Amino acid sequence: MIQFLLKGILRDKNRSVLPIIIITIGVVLTITLSGFMRGVLGDIINENARFETGHVKVMTRAYAKNKDQLPNDLAILNTQQLTQQLEKQFPAVEWVERIRFGGLLDIPDTTGQSKGQGPATALAVALHSKPSGEITRLNITNSLVSGSIPTQKGQVLVGQIFAEKFNLKIGEEITYIGTTMNGSMTFQNFKVSGTIRFGSAAMDKGFLIMDIADARQLLDMENATGELLGYLKEGAYNDKKAVQMCDKFNVTYLTSKDEFAPIMLRLKEQNNLAGYIDYVDVTSSLFVAIFVFAMSIVLWNTGLLGGLRRYQEFGIRLALGEEKGHIYRTLLYEALLIGIIGSLMGTFIGLGIVYYLQTVGIDISSFLSNASMLMPTVLRAKFTPDLLYIGFIPGLFAMVLGNMLSGIGIYQRETATLFKELEV
Repeated sequence: MIQFLLKGILRDKNRSVLPIIIITIGVVLTITLSGFMRGVLGDIINENARFETGHVKVMTRAYAKNKDQLPNDLAILNTQQLTQQLEKQFPAVEWVERIRFGGLLDIPDTTGQSKGQGPATALAVALHSKPSGEITRLNITNSLVSGSIPTQKGQVLVGQIFAEKFNLKIGEEITYIGTTMNGSMTFQNFKVSGTIRFGSAAMDKGFLIMDIADARQLLDMENATGELLGYLKEGAYNDKKAVQMCDKFNVTYLTSKDEFAPIMLRLKEQNNLAGYIDYVDVTSSLFVAIFVFAMSIVLWNTGLLGGLRRYQEFGIRLALGEEKGHIYRTLLYEALLIGIIGSLMGTFIGLGIVYYLQTVGIDISSFLSNASMLMPTVLRAKFTPDLLYIGFIPGLFAMVLGNMLSGIGIYQRETATLFKELEV
């Protein structure tokens, strides 16, 4: 029976081509837009995790209360010991040390006199002093505009907009002016090894990246760090695991009254991301539900109209003695086969587009020159397992439902009326 119906579908182009094309297009749109929306909304969370929050972050209690002020005088001491403890307690997490600080950059001219000064926010990570994966995590290689990543002591990366403003060249020296961890003044010259653009005006205007060993020497922070960031080795943020980690770690220091005792915060507890993450979850699910419902209505109408156009054919078959129930069942079987063919084609094409958008993405860096929030410069889709079957909801069930409703008319046809129609 199925083989017979399949031959009929393939041979009768008027009956199958248009519904298959409509189903394929509908499924492609459903999968592509669902994957793209989840990817874009999720990437904003990932950007914050990579640059600011980590999946979890360890700080002192005092630092956590004033972290927007970058209070390195409240930083973690004996960092090496705490890191070893964390690695032993949470082996599935990769821990990295970071120091954030601010100061003033002075740019000298050829005679050594100051030709300009500007405020800068600095980020110190392990670039060359030890392997840490920070270059890849922060996407520094792809964000380089000119020059190279620091490989020697005393080299730094500066924001591209800042470099253009003061006409900084690769190899030129700049002077950092600021305060140490202990509150004393500090001055040190650094050589510009490269310029970098992340796509956020807030970072590119006055951003400085240096190796953490240079920062420790500059700020008198030997074996100290402002923040310890933890990243789950599985890659994606998992709030359930993050909650378990925070509870397990914080209970150790629960009774301590020391303001310098460490505290672990998960991503959702930082940068007001709790509301955003909940918003992403609800919005993604709501968007998918609305779009699937809309495509279901379209494909339901396709099945309904397809069945109505075949009433004359059904009338001839009834006049020849075929049972109404048999005609109705074959109609549903045909709709099922057409739905499966269209859904498979649409799923295959849609997943291909999602894979392309996940790998290549859409570059929007030209539109973010004045952006103040941290967001990705390349919008990417995200493959999730539900994309393998979500297209079958409108493509298969809606098509069958439309034919079920249109097929009800078969039972309303009277044989006497059919003979009169056929005489005309």
